[in-house]
Amino acid sequence: MKNITKFTINIHSTIKEAMQAINDNYKEVVFVIDRNDVLRGIITDGDIRRALLANRGFDYPAAKIMTRDYFSLDSSSDRTTALDIMKARSIRHIPIIDKNKELIGIHFLDELLGSQLKPNSAVIVAGGLGTRLRPMTEKCPKSMVLVAGRPILERLILHLVGYGIRKIYISINYMGEVIKKYFKDGNNYGCAIEYIEETSPLGTGGPLSILPKQKHPVIVMNGDLVTQINIDSLINFHNNTKLDATICAKGFQVEIPFGVINEKNNKLVELKEKPTQEHLINAGIYVFNPNVISLIPKNTEFPITNIFHLMQKKGMGTGVYVLDENWIDVGRMNELKKANGLS
Repeated sequence: MKNITKFTINIHSTIKEAMQAINDNYKEVVFVIDRNDVLRGIITDGDIRRALLANRGFDYPAAKIMTRDYFSLDSSSDRTTALDIMKARSIRHIPIIDKNKELIGIHFLDELLGSQLKPNSAVIVAGGLGTRLRPMTEKCPKSMVLVAGRPILERLILHLVGYGIRKIYISINYMGEVIKKYFKDGNNYGCAIEYIEETSPLGTGGPLSILPKQKHPVIVMNGDLVTQINIDSLINFHNNTKLDATICAKGFQVEIPFGVINEKNNKLVELKEKPTQEHLINAGIYVFNPNVISLIPKNTEFPITNIFHLMQKKGMGTGVYVLDENWIDVGRMNELKKANGLS
């Protein structure tokens, strides 16, 4: 991260120097490092107040009041993991260290929650039966299946909240009460959650027809995705294209297990042995302007891909945002195993 030095003091600093660093960085915390940049401890403004109340002077060694038993993450941990840990442990900062315990970055809660709140809402489509994951989904909604110990839906919610999305709608049908009981109103996740309850199956697009009227572009995601998509980049792309919708795509490679023959007039032109073809596939993530959502027929089973057919007939434009980040559709058993590191 940039300017990490303003969040650090050296191991020989005094309480006064720790106070000055905290005053300058506005984060109410400073990290104590040695001359090799190895993290030795953490000092909060609360630690300093307690030290002063115990009659420790300004020249008292800061290292003697620092917390040595701290929680840290390595650089491979994503923002969803950091946010979840902060929520569980009620902490506002987590240092990022390398294998030598050198401080290389810091997660701050206010930044993960999105220092700039976004006006956009998000819809997570989570009403599917999950037939391809049976028998696992006979007692559990597909979106509540665990990936690395955490429900898929919880990962998506935390990811959206981490980018400043504070209003989330979840469409539910099959075992919807399980989802409502788990997430409730979203307060524990830093957002407001409302539920779009289907009285009959509405498909992947139909629930949007009963979405409350929106003023800003809406992010729509399938509820069986594990992804680190950059929501900031997605929204910026959508706004900059000035088109009515954006569909996210992911590169997907298909290997043909045979030699492929190209011929002309019954003569061999080329023989390619087991070639690999790459295509862009629908990643199940979209951004729709409010006028697009109004096209969806009310209370009717409606595949979300039909929206794009309607738009094309009306001459409306759709941008294609290609994902570079990790993305897995865990609606199939082999992909779920892959997401859990089992294949």
